Amino acid sequence: MSSKFTECTLGVKYRNEYADGTVSGGPMYYLSKGLAERGKGFAKLGKVLAVLFAIFCIGGSFGGGNMFQANQSFSQLVNVTGGEASWLADKGWLFGLVVAIAVGLVIIGGIKGIARVTSKIVPFMAIIYVTAGLIIIFVNLSAVPGAFVAIFNGAFSPEGIAGGVIGVLFQGFKRAAFSNEAGIGSAAIAHSAVQTSRPVTEGIVALYEPFVDTVVVCTITALVIIITGTWDPSVDPSAGVQLTSKAFESSISWFPYILSVAVILFAFSTMISWSYYGLKCLTFLFGESRAVDVTYKLLFLAFVVIGSSMQLGAVIDFSDAMIFAMAFPNILGLYFLLPVVKRELNEYWDDYRQGRLQKTRT
Repeated sequence: MSSKFTECTLGVKYRNEYADGTVSGGPMYYLSKGLAERGKGFAKLGKVLAVLFAIFCIGGSFGGGNMFQANQSFSQLVNVTGGEASWLADKGWLFGLVVAIAVGLVIIGGIKGIARVTSKIVPFMAIIYVTAGLIIIFVNLSAVPGAFVAIFNGAFSPEGIAGGVIGVLFQGFKRAAFSNEAGIGSAAIAHSAVQTSRPVTEGIVALYEPFVDTVVVCTITALVIIITGTWDPSVDPSAGVQLTSKAFESSISWFPYILSVAVILFAFSTMISWSYYGLKCLTFLFGESRAVDVTYKLLFLAFVVIGSSMQLGAVIDFSDAMIFAMAFPNILGLYFLLPVVKRELNEYWDDYRQGRLQKTRT
C-alpha cells in the first residue's frame, strides 16, 4: 500500500502536461525528472532507470497485461464449455481474434475511451464476484473460523516452514504484483492522468487499491476455496482460475458461467489499461507519432491472439520476468525519491490542518 501511494504521488508530481490538455506520467518521468533534481550523478542514473523501466513495461504490456489475460480467460471459457471435449478447446486463435477486435475498438479511443469503458466494467465485475463469494461464505458461515485456522496453520506451522515458506511467499508476491500492481510502477501511468493539482490526493486514492483488491477480494477467494473443500495442495498454483471455478461450482452449479463472464471482463479491462501503459512507455522512448501509435496497437492486438493460443507455462514465465524487471528500476527510484514524497505529504497535512485544501482544490 505504501509503495502504491509513493509511486502514484510521484506520478502526478512529475507528469508532463501539454497544451492540448493531455498528460504523460509514470515512472519514466519521475525517475528521469525527479532524480535529476538530486544532482548530476543522479540525473544519469534517473535516465538509465527510466529507459529500463519503459522497455520492461512494454514487455509487461505484452505479457502479464495481454497474453496472460487472454490465456486465462480462454482457459475458463473452455472449462465451462466441456473442458478438453469443448469445441473451443483447440480454437484459442478464434477466441483471441474476437477479443482482439473488441480491445481494438476501445484502445483506438485513447485514455478517455479506456476510462469510459473500465469505469463501467470494473464496478460491475467486482460486484458480481464479491457478491457470489459472500453468498457462498454466508451459506457456509460455520466453516469460516476453521478456514482461517487452516490458513494460519499452513503458513506458520513447522511443516509449512519446512515445506518452503519462502517459496510460498515468493509465489504470493508474484501474484500480488499481477493483482494490484503495487511496486511495479504501471498504475502510476494511469493515475498520472487524473485532474488534480495535489499529488498526495491521488496517492491516497491509490493507497486503498491494494487493500480492496488483495486483502478483501483475495481473502474472499481463499475462503471460498477452503470452505467448499476444493483446496488441493497438489494443484498447480498457475491453475487458479480453474480451482476458483470448481469452488464456486460446488455451491452454485451454474455459477462458473457467471464467473466466466467476470473473468473475461477482468481480462478485457486489464488489457485495455495495459495497452495504455505500454504505449506511453513507447512514446517516452521514441516520441509521439502516428507510426509509433499504430505499430504498437497492432502488435498489442496480435499478442492477444498469440496469448490465447499458447501454453500457460510459457506465458506466465515471460509475464513474471517482465513484472520483476519493471519492479527493479521503479523500487530503486522510489527509495531515492522518498524525501520528495515526505515533503509533499507534510505540505498536504499542513494545508489540511490550516483549512487551505478547499481553497486550492482543482
